[in-house]
Amino acid sequence: MKESLISLLKYLLFPLSVLYGAIIFLRNKLYDIGLLSSIKFDAIPVINVGNLSVGGTGKSPHIEYLIRQLAGKYHTATLSRGYGRSSRGFYVADDHSDARKIGDEPLQFKKKFDNVIVAVAEDRVTAIPELLQRAPFIECILLDDAFQHRSVTPGKNILITTFDKPYTKDYILPFGRLRESRKAAKRADVIIVSKCPADLSEENKLKFLDNLNPASNQDVYFTTIIYDKAVPLFDVAFEPNKDTSAIVFSAIANAEPFINKIKSDCKDVHELSFRDHYYFTDEDINELKASYDYLSNENKCIFVTEKDATRLLLHEDLIKKLRLPILVVPIQVSFLFNEGDAFNGYLNDYVYSYFTFIEKEENTFQEEPYNDDNDEVIYEEIV
Repeated sequence: MKESLISLLKYLLFPLSVLYGAIIFLRNKLYDIGLLSSIKFDAIPVINVGNLSVGGTGKSPHIEYLIRQLAGKYHTATLSRGYGRSSRGFYVADDHSDARKIGDEPLQFKKKFDNVIVAVAEDRVTAIPELLQRAPFIECILLDDAFQHRSVTPGKNILITTFDKPYTKDYILPFGRLRESRKAAKRADVIIVSKCPADLSEENKLKFLDNLNPASNQDVYFTTIIYDKAVPLFDVAFEPNKDTSAIVFSAIANAEPFINKIKSDCKDVHELSFRDHYYFTDEDINELKASYDYLSNENKCIFVTEKDATRLLLHEDLIKKLRLPILVVPIQVSFLFNEGDAFNGYLNDYVYSYFTFIEKEENTFQEEPYNDDNDEVIYEEIV
C-alpha cells in the first residue's frame, strides 16, 4: 500500500517535473547561445566533479581520489558550496573550522588532507579569483558539485553516476531525482560509473555502456567502493567481529551500500537513519544511547560514515560522556578493469599541460618545487 501511494504521488508531481525541466532547459539554452555568460579560468587547471542526481553517487570519495593523485605533485585546493553550513560567503577552512561553519564534506576533506586548501563559497565566479589572490601558489582547483553551476566553465568536467541507478534510467525532479535533463551529460568530458559490483563482468560493462551511449569524445570509467578498517571516532576503542550487534547511525543520501557492508560483517544490524546532511541534536545522541543500551548483546558497537562523523564532532562532549563506542568506516574508490592508470594519466596530462604551455611569468603558480615542509607557513598566510 505504501509503495502504491508513493507511486501515485510521483505521477501527480509529473506536471511539476515538466515545468521544472522547461525552466532548466531554458537556462541551459541561454548559456549555450551566450546570453548568459560563463567564465573559464585559463591560467589554472580547474576540474569539476559533479552529478545529475540530487545525491548519493559517491562524489566525495572520487574527489578524494583526485586529491591523492594531484596533491603530492601540485598545490591543490578544493572549492565547495558548503551545503548545510550556517556561514555565508567565502571562507577558507582552518584548524578551528567545524561542519556548521564550512559544511560536512569540506570538513571531511580538511580533516583527511593537511596539504590541501579547502574553501567554501556560494559564488564560484568570485570565489576562484579570491582564492588565487589569497594563495597565488595554488596550481590546481577541484570544484565540488558544480556541474549545474554553469557560470564557471571548468577545464575538465567529471560526471558521476551510479551503476544501479544511472541517470539514463532516471527523471527530472520531483518525478525522479535528476536536477536537469539526461542530455546535460553531454557537457561531461569524463563519466565515472560509481558503486559498481567489485566483480563486474566485461559483458555487463558492455551492456551498461550500450545503454549509456556516451559521445565519442567522452571517456567512461567504472569504479567500486573499498571499505577501510573502522577507527574509533573518539577514545572508546572496539574491535567488531562476526558476533557483533551493530547500529548504523547515518544521515547520507544513500545509506544502503554502507548498511549492506556492515550487515556482511556483523551478526545483526539496526538502523537509525536521517535525511542527507542532517545535523544531529543532543536528543538524537540520547536516542542513539537508548538504542545501544537496548541491545542485549554485550558485543555491540555503532558504525557511522566519515561524513556523519564530521557532524558528530559537534557533540564530542556528550558522546564522550555517554561512552558510546562509535566507529568510523573510511572509504576509497578503486577503478575496475585495470583502468586506474589510464585515468591517472589522463588527469595528470591535463594538469601538467599548464606547466608545459603557459609561461611562468604569465600565471600565478609558485616557481619553486612543491615542498610539504612549507604547508604550515602556507596556511598561516591565507587563513
